[in-house]
Amino acid sequence: MGHLPKLIEDLALILIVGAMVTILFRRIRQPLVLGYILAGFLVGPHLSIFPTVADMENVETLAEIGVIFLLFSLGLEFSFKKLMRIGGTASITAGIEIVFITLAGYITGKLMGWTTMDCLFLGGMLASSSTTIIIRAFDELGVKTKQFARVVFGVLVVEDIVVILLMVILSTVAVTRTIEGSQLFLTITRLLFFLILWFIAGIFILPTFLKRVKTLLDEETLLILAIGLCLGMVVLATQVGFSAELGAFIMGSILAETTKAEKVEHLIKPVKDLFGAVFFVSVGMLIDPLAIKEYGWAVILVTLLTIFGKFFSTAAGALISGQTLKQSVQVGMSMAQIGEFAFIVATLGLSLGVISDFLFPVAVGASAITTFTTPYLIRYADKAYDLIARILPKRWVNALDRYAYSTQVSQVEGAWQVAAKSYVNIILINLIVLAAILLLSVKYLLPLLIQWSDREVVGRGIALGLTLTVSLPFLWGLMAKRPGNMTYRELWLNRSASFGALRIIDILRIIGGVLLIGFIIDQFFSTLVSLIAVPLILGFLLPWAHKIQDLYHRLEDRFLDNLNARESAAKANLTAEKRLHQKFTSSLKLSAWDAHMIDLKVDPHSYSVGKSLEELGWREHYGVNVAYIRRGDKLIYAPDRNQKIYPHDQLGIIATDEQIQQFKPAFDTCESIEPAEPHVDDIVLQKIQVDESNLLAGQTIRNSGIREKTKGLVIGIERGSQRMINPRSDLLFEEGDIVWLVGERHKIHEQFSIMAPVHEH
Repeated sequence: MGHLPKLIEDLALILIVGAMVTILFRRIRQPLVLGYILAGFLVGPHLSIFPTVADMENVETLAEIGVIFLLFSLGLEFSFKKLMRIGGTASITAGIEIVFITLAGYITGKLMGWTTMDCLFLGGMLASSSTTIIIRAFDELGVKTKQFARVVFGVLVVEDIVVILLMVILSTVAVTRTIEGSQLFLTITRLLFFLILWFIAGIFILPTFLKRVKTLLDEETLLILAIGLCLGMVVLATQVGFSAELGAFIMGSILAETTKAEKVEHLIKPVKDLFGAVFFVSVGMLIDPLAIKEYGWAVILVTLLTIFGKFFSTAAGALISGQTLKQSVQVGMSMAQIGEFAFIVATLGLSLGVISDFLFPVAVGASAITTFTTPYLIRYADKAYDLIARILPKRWVNALDRYAYSTQVSQVEGAWQVAAKSYVNIILINLIVLAAILLLSVKYLLPLLIQWSDREVVGRGIALGLTLTVSLPFLWGLMAKRPGNMTYRELWLNRSASFGALRIIDILRIIGGVLLIGFIIDQFFSTLVSLIAVPLILGFLLPWAHKIQDLYHRLEDRFLDNLNARESAAKANLTAEKRLHQKFTSSLKLSAWDAHMIDLKVDPHSYSVGKSLEELGWREHYGVNVAYIRRGDKLIYAPDRNQKIYPHDQLGIIATDEQIQQFKPAFDTCESIEPAEPHVDDIVLQKIQVDESNLLAGQTIRNSGIREKTKGLVIGIERGSQRMINPRSDLLFEEGDIVWLVGERHKIHEQFSIMAPVHEH
């Protein structure tokens, strides 16, 4: 008998026990993550009831692969553009919450006498909430359409990216064993530099490559390519000093901007589920029940910190960002739990050997408790608001609501804000590209050319020439590219107010570009050479300015086409009402009135069918507005009061949460109840004979009413030796005909005398 590697035995044990436990957890409607962790505890070294995993080293390798694919999938769902569109509300809320809960976690650890690293990683573990648990609770409670839910989803997106950055910072601190401000600043700067550089390079190259080879990419090849790109970026990230998780996340976020994103996400899901399950099972293996017993008080303390600390910090952040007191309470109650990232952060600390073993049981215990409390916190958020509103002085509540209104209105950006953002984007992107070109040239190209050339000065000259040639379009962008939006043009034309300031900005950019050219030359030769060469290079390049400008615009167009390819493809398939929905939600500041838009479909049996908007009186009774009616291929924008409602109309309703809460039950419950569909076993094949008892003779099939009376079909008629299959509806029944009929058994028996039984299908 051949030898079976222990890894295969362990994998069989992990997957079988994991499957059985998660089936149970699905049955009791609990998160699968907790099921996997329980399965890991059952097969782990701390419990001897079940067989135990033998080769932990190999399982840890598989678990690390699981983390990579979890972060890769998160990146596919993430998209940097999604982060840019989230806006100030979610960013401010998430920022305040993360800073508060991270510091609170650190201080709590110190108060319990833990080491500095344990305290830092505890803060990092508390920084994120569970997207899975929140979405499940929202679905069960039916609150996904409410305004506060949109804020929660935005906060979750910001949390994910911030926790990724925290993992990089924690890794650096763990390796250096120091917490210095200058070191952290350099780490964050280097991280942001590589993030933007990888994103720019990836968007410029990858979508173009996928477009060129799209006819060659079947599902198998695309899956292999996606996994290869993911692991390749993992290797690159670790080579430059970052974590493998960051590399996986970055490649996922780059692929998220391509037209293949949904396909890759679909293909990678089974791989992610498999290795992700192994990771969470491996987490459960590390749980020591004796440690949980010993540190039970720590579990309780961290749980209380999570519930009350996250509620307070998130609600405060939402208030500061301009949400009403009620919505802030709802957001805070929704976020009070520990997310799956806590286990990834803890695993990172253990792999680096910088945290204590007891952190895992503490994290798992707090996560399990807050998982069960989350649905109840969300359900009773309104009552919590009522209690807070009663406790607080009335003038405070009114002042907070007035502040929310004024903040939402003031968030509309002014012309100078838009122009400033455009300038910052232009300068930052071109500077990062130029820095990357210079870094690659000095570190790799220059040594290679010096070694290749007989004379060092020749090698330096060639390296400088190639560097400047590649840099020219981006130098032009840095020095002369102007924002292309209409707001900037209006400022430029308004010479009395803005012309001088814009001109000063352009002059400063030109001066900065000239200094940068001198700095580039100085990296290859001396400062004296750069002082002499800069004027000569500028004089040589001026006649070619238009060519360089055209090249820059071509590169920019390629980048923007790739960046917007997914949206362009989606927009081509977007229905008219969806585009109108986007227009409303993007251009109208509905949140200032606590309002948003939902889509409702009219049931064919609704009481509203055939009635005009004036007759229905929805605006008068419920305060809701019908923004549009979608009827087949026709879109009726801003329908008037005489517009009638018809079956299957899709209505765009603008309303507040309270108005929707009153209107939707009335809209739903006024529909007539559909007759129950017959069970398949009630559909039978029967034959009846045309005689004087059923009065069918002389009638056509259509006029006989057989279809209506039996909910059935006449599929055949025997007339003497003649057999007619699927007879025409105008065929006349004759005395003695045997009619073969498919329909509901009890209806056929009620209407006709049945002949000899037929085998029922």
